[in-house]
Amino acid sequence: MTIGRGEELYEKLGAGVKRILVVDRKMTIKKATILIVDDREAIRRVLYRKLSGEGYQCQEASSADQALDKLRSNLTELVLLDVKMPGESGVELLPEIRASYPDTAVIMATALTDTSIAIQCMKHGAYDYLIKPFNLDEVILSVGRALEKRRLELENRDYQQHLEQRVETQARKIRASLISAITALAYALEAKDDYTSGHSQRVAETSVTIAKELGMPLSSIEKIRLAGLVHDIGKIGVRECVLNKLVGLTDEEFHHIQRHCEVGEHILNPIVDDEEILNMVRHHHEHYDGTGYPDGLPGEQIPLGARILAVSDAYDAMTSERPYRGAMSVETAYAEIERGKGTQFDPEVADAFLRIENRQPQSLRVIASRTRAVRLAGS
Repeated sequence: MTIGRGEELYEKLGAGVKRILVVDRKMTIKKATILIVDDREAIRRVLYRKLSGEGYQCQEASSADQALDKLRSNLTELVLLDVKMPGESGVELLPEIRASYPDTAVIMATALTDTSIAIQCMKHGAYDYLIKPFNLDEVILSVGRALEKRRLELENRDYQQHLEQRVETQARKIRASLISAITALAYALEAKDDYTSGHSQRVAETSVTIAKELGMPLSSIEKIRLAGLVHDIGKIGVRECVLNKLVGLTDEEFHHIQRHCEVGEHILNPIVDDEEILNMVRHHHEHYDGTGYPDGLPGEQIPLGARILAVSDAYDAMTSERPYRGAMSVETAYAEIERGKGTQFDPEVADAFLRIENRQPQSLRVIASRTRAVRLAGS
């Protein structure tokens, strides 16, 4: 491999690309803007000439106030700051710069050799501490090191931020995929039974309609929609002979089927990182008067989303055929919901449900007929 003066020539293209990147990094550092803050003009001019000759963009300020004005109006990568100035000193200005402009590197400069001041400045975030009279070559080295350290810190922070975003994005995709799989499993479970096919979809759509009627925020409505789609996933753990029994359930069978709320929460817990959704699934069979299951919660101790699901679930169950009975008429189901206000159902939620039909006749029936039509088309 042939290397020319200053290791600038590389034989391979790959190395050539590497060289270009190195040069570009140096050019980026050289183009940095440096603010020179010193009350003595002669010192400012010496530093200005030297740093400008090295390719830096330089600005000057003779006081703390001027320095802050410059920082407010210009993006500044580095400040060369005199420790002792009339008025506000550099030691006092340093914390202000670090607080307001944390991405700006600061090098302190002074004729004082007091190490306690140097330590104080370093504690407040100064990168280096130069002693006057300056060795200008040392100034250039210190500036280069400070800018390189700043560049690395910014790159590392940007990498960490983007890494966290990528991890979170991937985690969301994985959770969404798992939830989709669970939802598909719930649909498959319902598809085995002509009597419950489409039930979860109807409950989800009706619940969303009620939540909108109650003026809930979109984020909460979306959670209710998702909870509605998977609220009966726990029935995977219920014996099929119990689900499809043509006569009344025994006490043991009724207790067995009641466990589907807890089983559903248990199934979803590893993949649904949202307590609200999990609580809706667990508590959608609670009664407003505290006589429901699994925990016997009363009134507003029941999550609002679960109270909404309770109305939607009951309405769809009443208006759907079951192995042991025919479907109720819509009018009868409305009357049952009216009668259950304050006992089985939250009165406010029940009223919202009934208002929808009063204001928009047939709207809830359209939801039911649409999903049932899909079921029949696929049968």
